[in-house]
Amino acid sequence: MPVSGKTLAGMKNSSWIRQMFEAGAILKQELGPENVFDMSIGNPVTEPPPEFIRQLAGITANPQPGMHRYMPNAGYPHAREAVARQLRTDYQLKIQVEDIVMTCGAAGAINVVLKTILNPGEEVIVFSPYFPEYLSYIDNHGGIPRIVGTGDNFMPDAGELSTVINTSTRAVIINSPNNPSGVMYSTGCLENLGCVLAEKSRQLGRVIYLISDEPYRRLIYDGLSYPPPIHFYSETIITHSFSKDLSLPGERIGYLALSPRASDCEQLRAGLVYSNRILGFVNAPALMQNVVAELQSVTVSVEEYQKKRDYIYAELAAAGYETVKPDGAFYLFPKTPVKDDVAFVKSLMQSGVLAVPGTGFGRAGHMRLSFCVEDRVIEGAVRGLKKAMEGVYERRAGS
Repeated sequence: MPVSGKTLAGMKNSSWIRQMFEAGAILKQELGPENVFDMSIGNPVTEPPPEFIRQLAGITANPQPGMHRYMPNAGYPHAREAVARQLRTDYQLKIQVEDIVMTCGAAGAINVVLKTILNPGEEVIVFSPYFPEYLSYIDNHGGIPRIVGTGDNFMPDAGELSTVINTSTRAVIINSPNNPSGVMYSTGCLENLGCVLAEKSRQLGRVIYLISDEPYRRLIYDGLSYPPPIHFYSETIITHSFSKDLSLPGERIGYLALSPRASDCEQLRAGLVYSNRILGFVNAPALMQNVVAELQSVTVSVEEYQKKRDYIYAELAAAGYETVKPDGAFYLFPKTPVKDDVAFVKSLMQSGVLAVPGTGFGRAGHMRLSFCVEDRVIEGAVRGLKKAMEGVYERRAGS
């Protein structure tokens, strides 16, 4: 057998997001690309802001000696300082250059963190619905995922968290605004989570880390303000990607940031830098570090995403779909009108609509729709979703 049993098992249970993305390629061949409305993957069609294009052009037109060589494994000092400076402004905390490691996106950052803190067999708590790759990242480093459910509003419950923490708990991952629901965790929710983690760490005599995955924190709607999880718990490690707020998913550039109030900072910093190197990342891409260093306050048009959200949310609500209105990110996570979300998502393909079943996010009976796509795709998907709901009503009426 050419691959390991573990890899083979992982391949068989590969991400529903990727499965639907690949199914979409086949469907486009069958129906024609113009008749397929793919809302399966968070791959923004929005182009990067003009500031990015100008900065990239300026750097490549005026290359500096050594700009493509190795740099410290944590990244260029000037890039790390730019990130730290912006975080000091955003979070009003004394985050320093030493607290920042430039990484290959948020995925790279999470893997670096888990490699650094996890011992084999330790547990990492993840709230459902969750980004499915979290489970693989935990497994990569010998950890065990512990899934904890959330209520109808997709907010974690601190009381339930308290009951599942045990002597094997090493970390909790949160993602706000959330993929797949678009829900932003409230101040009260985060305060309660922070209190539980602090109390349980004290009781157990060991640190439980909070990994706050924040790739969507700048994509927030309705004038809402982002409550930083790092404000509510000192042992927080932030992971961030520029894939979403600068529309750079293919460039694989992001960072991790350690709370300046974390305990054992020196050893933890050294461990994070070491893990970034030995995992094979070595360092984040040099060119992109130089570009994003000058773009820390730049974001794609949030207004354009809000228009898309408002349109599809209103249309689905009028058609009878139940969904929580997203506070941010670019996903909706409505309930499927039938219990079997996988079957319903497959039925949508008859109308050329590609969604992802909620089963893939640990929340059956739902589906994820990504609206970071062209308006014509959203409009075509809405037609297919309405048609599918009408079919459900007709079958119920005839039964």
